[in-house]
Amino acid sequence: MSSTSGKEGGQVSEPKPAPVAATSAKDAKKKKKPIQHLIGGGIAGFVESSVCHPLDTIKTRMQLRRQTTLQSRALGSMRDATGKGEGRALHRTKDGAAKGASTVRVKPDGSKAPAGTGSAPLHDVGWKQRLPSSSTSAKGGPVIPPSSSKVAAMSTAASSNATGTVVAPLGPFGTARRIVEREGPLALYKGLTAVYTGIIPKMAIRFVSFEYYRDTIGGWYGQYAGTPAGAAPPPGVTFLAGLLSGLTEAVMVVTPAEVCKIRMQSQYHSLMDPHQRAHMKYRNVVQTAAVVVKEEGIGALYKGVVPTMLRQGCNQAVNFTVYNWFKKTVLAWKKKKVEERGGNARDVQLEHWQSLTLGGLSGGMGPLVNNPLDVVKTRMQKQVIHPGKEPKYKSLLQSCVVIAKEEGTAALWKGITPRLMRIMPGQAITFMTYEAVTTQMDKFAIFD
Repeated sequence: MSSTSGKEGGQVSEPKPAPVAATSAKDAKKKKKPIQHLIGGGIAGFVESSVCHPLDTIKTRMQLRRQTTLQSRALGSMRDATGKGEGRALHRTKDGAAKGASTVRVKPDGSKAPAGTGSAPLHDVGWKQRLPSSSTSAKGGPVIPPSSSKVAAMSTAASSNATGTVVAPLGPFGTARRIVEREGPLALYKGLTAVYTGIIPKMAIRFVSFEYYRDTIGGWYGQYAGTPAGAAPPPGVTFLAGLLSGLTEAVMVVTPAEVCKIRMQSQYHSLMDPHQRAHMKYRNVVQTAAVVVKEEGIGALYKGVVPTMLRQGCNQAVNFTVYNWFKKTVLAWKKKKVEERGGNARDVQLEHWQSLTLGGLSGGMGPLVNNPLDVVKTRMQKQVIHPGKEPKYKSLLQSCVVIAKEEGTAALWKGITPRLMRIMPGQAITFMTYEAVTTQMDKFAIFD
């Protein structure tokens, strides 16, 4: 009996270390190397930016538009039409009232024609560019000045011009239409070279630093809490690792790249007009960076670094935490189903569409919270600082107060729709591509 029990004891005691050794070898094999994060993240960023960059251009234009722009221009044209104020600007027809006759800009003090110009009628052309032409006679007669009580109504009517003129709209689709009609379809890709220049190092830093921070902090937590080696870190460790990853990429890559990108996106020039293209200030990312440094100093490349760090840190903390929690939950559910059918659950992985869905859901949560940081960052990076002149946007808190005071609190969430439209599919594509690329590298043992 003793020999049998000894034999049985040997049979029981020998297999125990074998699964541990096999599991540890399997885990060691599955642990991704930094080069895999570099390649997987770079390809994911390239694909994501190529597909989603037009939405980022729309978001930037919406955030840079001021609520008072349309109203001030409309009231300025009304002042010209009514003859009130010193800046009244009317146009006199040289050859009488003939249609299509040339005009000359004059600034009279009253509603009569200036001396020495004959009896040629005067007419305002400002409102014809923004409002339906209802105050000009068919024969080109003088404008009947509208009453002051109708100024606000006519200002509002400017946003619904029926003459075909493209007026600054408020929605993302209207903004896209305006950009395409004024500057051409390729204008939606302004600043893409800046994104391409920074996308590979940004994604490499993001994934490599996240894995490093998670392993380091997870090791400290394991020693403190006494958890076994190789155990999955808790969500708090993942959140902190994502936060530090976002701060790292913001300082090293994102801020300088976004300064150049926003300068290129915010400048107005038609890509369909060779003359305007020849005279545009910012041409590509390298030339834009050189111009910014030459005119404003190297520190200008780090404008808005604080809100950028807060935005990136918040985004990546939420993004990695939610995605890893979703991934862990879905994998546990899939393994349970496989085990119930009697299959091997060790090689269960997410399907491509599952990575796509989980990445999109996790990517949409951060922007809902930190959009004011993105608005402030965009305003600070857009403004050009001139020597001896105090900048309008100085700090994070001061910028939030100024924007809320001048444009309302809702202005801090400008561009949230195109931002969600940009980030959610962007993160979905990023995680799906990253998972697919790294899985294929593991499958073919490229770096083993």
